[in-house]
Amino acid sequence: NESVYPSGSRLPSERDLASHFGVSRVTVRQALNSLIQEGVIHSQTGKGHYVYKPKLDQELGFLTSFTEEMHQRGVDPSSKVIHAEIQLAMLEITEHLQITPGTEIVFLQRVRQADNEPIALETAYLPHSICPGIVERFDFSNDSLYKVLREEYACPLIWAKQRMQARLPTPVEQKLIGVNQGSPVLSITRITYSHHNHPVELVRSIYRGDQYELGIILR
Repeated sequence: NESVYPSGSRLPSERDLASHFGVSRVTVRQALNSLIQEGVIHSQTGKGHYVYKPKLDQELGFLTSFTEEMHQRGVDPSSKVIHAEIQLAMLEITEHLQITPGTEIVFLQRVRQADNEPIALETAYLPHSICPGIVERFDFSNDSLYKVLREEYACPLIWAKQRMQARLPTPVEQKLIGVNQGSPVLSITRITYSHHNHPVELVRSIYRGDQYELGIILR
């Protein structure tokens, strides 16, 4: 019951639950295991059982920024900027963005948060030529990259190609988004295009599997 045990709250101990409901601890343990299998609660070794927060879901088929997506769901978005700098493009990046090696690119890496809870690590690469001065002019702990590109650089992002895979997080990802070693993450690579079908952004996002899910619309 959400009103009794809200999302993120810790459940009473097995002993207390057994006493409250007048059942054996074996029965309580079976009930808790069923709730774990259903994805309602999760267990933390040495700490107890906690109610899962509802997952944020995204319907594929609509190109939106993280900020817009969170606002649509009534969630307060924020970001912690890890890197915001100009680099010279390596070969792998140039192939995706159709630029030559050594071209200046914007390197923007952020931990994306929903209601101050980290849910994703996002790393974006953009040709600096389409958005000169963007690193110095804007604070991407609050500003939306897509909105800045659209309103300040007349560069709206129109469509994208995206690939997804489930995998285990790296040690760095575990630390930055607060997941355990064995907790799966959703890895998404997206190339976003402008009006003229020119690639504008390469972004690699790592989403927490316990906080995020994707839905696909088939027609």
